Amino acid sequence: MMRCHLILPSMTTALARLMCCLTLALAGPGLALAQEAPDAFMQRLSSDVLDTIRKDPALKAGDLQKIAALVDNRLVEHINFKRMTASAVGPAWRQATPEQQKRLTEEFKTLLMRSYSGALSQIKDNYTIVVKPLRTPATDNEVVIRSELRGGNEPINIDYRLEKTPDTASGWRIYNFNLLGVWLVDNYRSQFAQEINSKGVDGLIATLAERNKANNRK
Repeated sequence: MMRCHLILPSMTTALARLMCCLTLALAGPGLALAQEAPDAFMQRLSSDVLDTIRKDPALKAGDLQKIAALVDNRLVEHINFKRMTASAVGPAWRQATPEQQKRLTEEFKTLLMRSYSGALSQIKDNYTIVVKPLRTPATDNEVVIRSELRGGNEPINIDYRLEKTPDTASGWRIYNFNLLGVWLVDNYRSQFAQEINSKGVDGLIATLAERNKANNRK
């Protein structure tokens, strides 16, 4: 049976989860102007999120209830989970029923958010995010933002894809990101394809649900 992990090849669990969390934790609701350039938006909000974690002993100590609240308040509005799920599922998404699509999105979202919540407590005081200047017109509807996570032995490259949307206060929503040359959605696509080929869409839903239940018992 395929195992759905957020961990990426050749990376430790702690580091992989930390970087994934930081990548998506940059977009907090209600803090940016709709017309702000996406690179400036991400740089300013990354600093805000890191400051929030540094100043809250409960977050630094790993209070799961408080971490879950932070994840819900800072992440969910600014991630296009449906697009991420559809892309990860691939061609089978178009053949899935609306109910199957809903279940897939819910389970994938739960899997990702659980991992991000567990990573927040690993953020250290010396971590910083440096967002590189945008190389494409800020008027584009989709952009790739490149950044570095600094504070460890060497900088870690993190890229993420944003789409312009009128549905958030910031005007942007994340739909994929790249860690050390691996795009998250692409990484899951190969895993999901194996499960779908073996057991169909319902089999993938069952596997994701089983994984999420196992995580809840930890």
